[in-house]
Amino acid sequence: MRTFAKALTKKKKKAFFMPKRPTVDPSLLSVLEKIGKPKEEFIPDPFQLEALDLIDQYDVLVCAPTGSGKTWIAEQATRMYLERGGRIWYASPLKALSNSIYVQFIQKFGPSKCGILTGDRKENPDAPIIVGTTEILRNQLYDAMHEGGSLNADLVILDEAHYMNDEERGVVWEETLIYMPPRIRLLLLSATISNPEEIAGWLKEIKGKEVKIVKATKRPVPLQLISMLPDGTVVPFEKKGKLNPKIKKISGLVYEKIDYGRIISYLRELNLLPAIFFLKSRRDCDEAIFSCPPTQGDRQIKRRLKKEVKKFLEYYPHLKGHKHLSVLINSRVASHHAGQLPYWKLLIEHLMNKGLLEAIFSTTTVAAGVNFPARTVVLIQSDRYNGHEFVDLTATEFHQMIGRAGRRGKDNIGFAFIFPAAHQDPELIYRLWKSPPEPISSQLYINFSMTLNLLLSHEPDDIKELLERSFAKYQERIHYGKTTNWLWKSFNKHLKFLKLTGFVDENNRLTPDGIWASKLRIDHPLLIAEAIRKGAMDGLSPEELAGAVAPFVWDRSQDLYFRLEEASEIKSFRKVFRKILKSIKQIRELKRKRGFEDPSLLFPVGVAVYLWAKGFSWEDVLKAVPMDEGDMASLVIRTVDHLRQITNLKDTHPELSEKASSAISLIMREPVYVE
Repeated sequence: MRTFAKALTKKKKKAFFMPKRPTVDPSLLSVLEKIGKPKEEFIPDPFQLEALDLIDQYDVLVCAPTGSGKTWIAEQATRMYLERGGRIWYASPLKALSNSIYVQFIQKFGPSKCGILTGDRKENPDAPIIVGTTEILRNQLYDAMHEGGSLNADLVILDEAHYMNDEERGVVWEETLIYMPPRIRLLLLSATISNPEEIAGWLKEIKGKEVKIVKATKRPVPLQLISMLPDGTVVPFEKKGKLNPKIKKISGLVYEKIDYGRIISYLRELNLLPAIFFLKSRRDCDEAIFSCPPTQGDRQIKRRLKKEVKKFLEYYPHLKGHKHLSVLINSRVASHHAGQLPYWKLLIEHLMNKGLLEAIFSTTTVAAGVNFPARTVVLIQSDRYNGHEFVDLTATEFHQMIGRAGRRGKDNIGFAFIFPAAHQDPELIYRLWKSPPEPISSQLYINFSMTLNLLLSHEPDDIKELLERSFAKYQERIHYGKTTNWLWKSFNKHLKFLKLTGFVDENNRLTPDGIWASKLRIDHPLLIAEAIRKGAMDGLSPEELAGAVAPFVWDRSQDLYFRLEEASEIKSFRKVFRKILKSIKQIRELKRKRGFEDPSLLFPVGVAVYLWAKGFSWEDVLKAVPMDEGDMASLVIRTVDHLRQITNLKDTHPELSEKASSAISLIMREPVYVE
């Protein structure tokens, strides 16, 4: 909960107006003199060379600060294996990051050598270098186990390996490592973590091979934390190994109103641009850019900016009417968050990497994985919204954010500007600054998709042995000296439910229904499988099928409504939705009774995708079912992911598979997808 904000209700903060210009504490002058671009060409750091030397003989776990050059290691290792005729699988947690790496690798190795598999894209899948998401890699391991083969790779690179600690998706990383054949060389690239030895010890135990750890603790670009006093004096955040007493003294003072345009002018005057502002919400990001006045001077940069935007809009004309376009061009700022269209975010990333923007305002999503060059990171608050409530930043989150400051090869020094605002706790920030990132803990849990896919290729006894190899069991034994059988109990709970519902027989083998249901590698495979099995999806048009699948992918807490109550399209789709709900009513009740999660299925979500599939314009769909256009784009993309799983049923449900394929083509169009 928001502990610092709660304290403010007892002791009201004194407010100040932001000064017109900043002044600089004399102790910072020598630091600011370091600002500039390094003169020397890129020279690999010792940790990079060490990792390359070791990957020839060992599995390697690289732990290094954000922005220290881990991708360079991946490039060189890829080149090494490619020259030997080897095959490489590069897995990342984000589709956007996979797309970025794919472009980068095409430039390095040529288009014929590279392929991409992200769910949205499937290009050159037989190439010797495959870039994709970790989920796709995990699914290929499922297929290999089922077919009695092995993953067609010699080197697997797991980027952002600290995602093992992600509550929702960490299970995919752990599964991938459990199922990975020992013959395949592993290169794990991670931000700094506090327990790499545990991960290496676990991998050695389950693979029978030594895992070498390569650590880098020193940032290639030094980082300076700074803050501002009420009179506008910029001061060092730390002094003599402690929180600067001047900052500690003013912890009860804040600025009356945050003027982001003025902060940018401060940073411009101090030569601290470009900057990334991390704000608490999408709305804050969007409102912030409109508080930034048009930039003066820099006519040459503005000409370049307009030229790049014009060129981009030729490929993506649907962005010409974007509500932020004039601010982007005139003020050279932008907001970047999940509520925006994918191609708009791509434009922002492109312009930022070209050095044409002064600042972006982002939610914390940018902290993980996307490569934004910035000299300065500005933190306005020491907490974040987790979807339910405000919670203090963790050390890992804090270090990921400030790790974006200082661009290797472009900056001699980076800055984190801790701005004194209402929800900023300087003492917490200082503790996080001095704290190591949190250790990685197993996030493994059993779900129905996992259970079905393991039963496809293993007997229960074999599955029990696989679960014994989990990081969860390893950590139990290491920390507590013993293990419990909670994973096995959870597996058996899922197994009993699958027997009860006819997906598994009494001999613990998948029934014919269980076999095709295993191909639905989605969050709620049983619900969609039940709707298919009960015939609720028979005879649906591609448009209706798209709308019927959409509610199963919506996982946001917000409720939605629609404004076309009397429209014939709404009445038509309501019949489809009710048919789906009726077909799965019994299994949903059984899931709840047996203690399994049962998702909310929202009618407006289905309406939105149904209208989009029917050919309604993007603007009309968003008027009919109001939501952020980025959320709508995400809804469409995730619906496509689910429809693609249904296309895998062509052997058992050929007509449905064909309808799913047609539905994909109807909804994957501008502005969600551009050929």
